[in-house]
Amino acid sequence: MDDAVRRALEISPGSTREDKLVDITTYGARTGEPRRIEIVFHRLDGRWYLTGTPGPRGWYANLRKNPRLVFHLKHGVVADIPASARPVTEDQERRQVLTPIVADINATRGGELDLGDWLARSPLVELTFNDPA
Repeated sequence: MDDAVRRALEISPGSTREDKLVDITTYGARTGEPRRIEIVFHRLDGRWYLTGTPGPRGWYANLRKNPRLVFHLKHGVVADIPASARPVTEDQERRQVLTPIVADINATRGGELDLGDWLARSPLVELTFNDPA
């Protein structure tokens, strides 16, 4: 993996929202057609995650059906990185991952998100980047 891409992926809780904003292309759960959306990614303990506000999400349904995606960096460094997603469904792992993510969102947005609701209803996947090199 290119050094500039690697650095762009090494975000932290202090990174700006723009640094964390990417596009992903998933493949439709029913149609198999590519679907591209904008989303914020997170990095904890050297691992990368996607999540969203509580409730059903099309991207999550797509990744549960087909875990393959393209991760599109678009701010500063522009790159299309093949990746795969693993849904995080085990309660303890979800708590370990979502607690600092929700705390970071609350700190940066000045809000009071309900951690319990996120634990119960938010989509959450861990990403693995497929290094083409």
